Formats: sequence, C-alpha cells, structure tokens
Amino acid sequence: MNGPDADMAECVRDAARDRRLRILTWHVHGNYLYSLGHLPHDIYVPVSDCAGPGYGRLGARIPWSANLREIPLRDLGRHDFDCILYQARSHWEAADALLTEAQRRLPCIYLEHNPPEPHAAESRHFFTHPRGLLLHVTAYNALMWDSGGMPWRIVEHGVPAPAVGPRDGTLARGIVAVNHMHRRGRRLGADLFECARRRAAIDLIGMESEQYGGLGEVPNMEVAAFMARYRYFFSPVRYGSLSLALVEAMMTGLPVVGVASTELPNVVTSGVHGYVDTRWPRVLEAARMLQADAGLAREWGRAARRMALRRFGIRRFVDDWNRVLSEVMEDCNA
Repeated sequence: MNGPDADMAECVRDAARDRRLRILTWHVHGNYLYSLGHLPHDIYVPVSDCAGPGYGRLGARIPWSANLREIPLRDLGRHDFDCILYQARSHWEAADALLTEAQRRLPCIYLEHNPPEPHAAESRHFFTHPRGLLLHVTAYNALMWDSGGMPWRIVEHGVPAPAVGPRDGTLARGIVAVNHMHRRGRRLGADLFECARRRAAIDLIGMESEQYGGLGEVPNMEVAAFMARYRYFFSPVRYGSLSLALVEAMMTGLPVVGVASTELPNVVTSGVHGYVDTRWPRVLEAARMLQADAGLAREWGRAARRMALRRFGIRRFVDDWNRVLSEVMEDCNA
C-alpha cells in the first residue's frame, strides 16, 4: 500500500492504543474534512436537504475514509457522542436547537479557520464553553484573535502527500487557486490578481473563476496534479488563512510568489521556497523572474517540497489533533 492510504493506515496503527472517540462535526471545508478523516476516530457529519450550508452530503468527489459517516440531521439527538467539533458560527449559535442538553454539555472544540474580522487585532471570538477549546489553524490567527479568556491551541494544516510526482513545470506560468475570488474582493486580492495577470502569465482556478477569465473549478482530488504543470504558485491574498491549495502546490514542488501577509511570511522564506513581499513591484518582478528561469523555479520548488512534506505532513497533523483531543477529554474527566 502506498500514498495517502498507507499514511492513514500508519497513523491509525500508531494511535490504536488511544481511546477511539465519536466526534460530531459539520461538512464546512471539504479538503479539511478529508484530512480530519485520517484521525483514528469516528466522525459523524449531519446531513439535510434543506438546512443550509454545512449540511450537504459528502458525495463522491473526495475518497472519504470509512470512519466518516453521514447521519440525518433529524436524528442528531438519538446519537451518543464524546466530543463536538464546531467549524462555523452558524452551527455554534444553532446548538440549542440542534443538540440535546446533554450533548451541549460535552467537551467541545471550535475550529477557527479564519483570521478575525472586522478588525484584525480587536475582534473578540464569540466561542465560550466551560468544557471548550478554541483551535486555530495558523499562529497568525491565534495571535490576532482575542480569545476572551478561552483556552486555545494551534494545529497547523495537514495534507496527505499528493499522489503525483514532483512537478514538471512545463507551463512557464503561475497558478492561483482561490474560490469565489472576485466575490470576496480586495481581501482575497482580486484587484492584485487582475493587475498581476496583465504583467505576467498567470492562470486562475476555483469556483466562479471562469466568469472572470479563469479556468473554472478543478475537482478536489485533481488540483495537485493540475497545479504541478505550472512554474510557480501565486498568492495575491491580502488577508486570509493559509490556503490548503498553496500547501499542496508546495508539496508538488512549486515555489510560491505572493503578498507577504498573515501567515505566509512564516511559511515561505524568500530566496529559498519562493518570494514574498509587501512591496508589490518586487512581487511582480519575482513572478516574471521565475517565469523566465526554469532552473531557479526547480531549485526553490525542491526546497518548498521538502519543507511542506515535513511541516504539513498528515502524520504530524494526526499527532497534533490526537494531543488536542486527549487534552480536551482529560480536562473533562479531571
């Protein structure tokens, strides 16, 4: 057995001695849920045809692991869980209506995927629970959110190693992967992307991208192989969490060029894994340089791949999550 399945099997064997938990969560971010499926626990996802975002069926686009299970939303109260994992404010605020009193008292985690809004340094997080933990996906997010006294931890992204070899870089172009970029505007760098593609050869993939001259949405499990053909990954994002697509791109051997904002400067070292800067002309210059220099792109890309596989590997992700879950459950039983 090779690839992600082998990684998952090894993770499960390593954690087999630990208690297997029954965790309720929601289908909020498909790729992140796919990574969560590598945990050696049973994960239940409520589904409903009429309950809004977060209740969609898992579907067949992602090869979900067997420990991810759909349950009808109407049956939530009949199930016994050990821990609740919230991932969206709407689900947290609906807990009184969705869950029984006993379920609401269970140890819980709020997984915050995003940096604070509307104010980067003066937004207090809404999550509060006597048996709760606030979990962030980047150090920047943890630094900027006011936790309001809630205990918090950081678990960085973990991505199964893409089942593709190192990139071939046959396209002397950059690739951007952002869903709904133009709807989300300046925060996700829609204006910077438009500026960049007038000065360099850059393509865009993601939901709704075809409306703005992009290449449209690429199926989740095909994104890494699609990006591997490109020379570099381009990030115009001004303010957001670390992109899972960016991590996948680095794992395939793409260097990163982009805006040095939020967590990105803590991931990409300029001149080693790519180039990040707040000085926009220098960002564009780096993009054009990699476009013209395949050898430099390979050098930086190899370093990016080594770092990403080490830092964002699924084994480390599973270990970190198991530590967090053990802490939450131990605090509950203390």
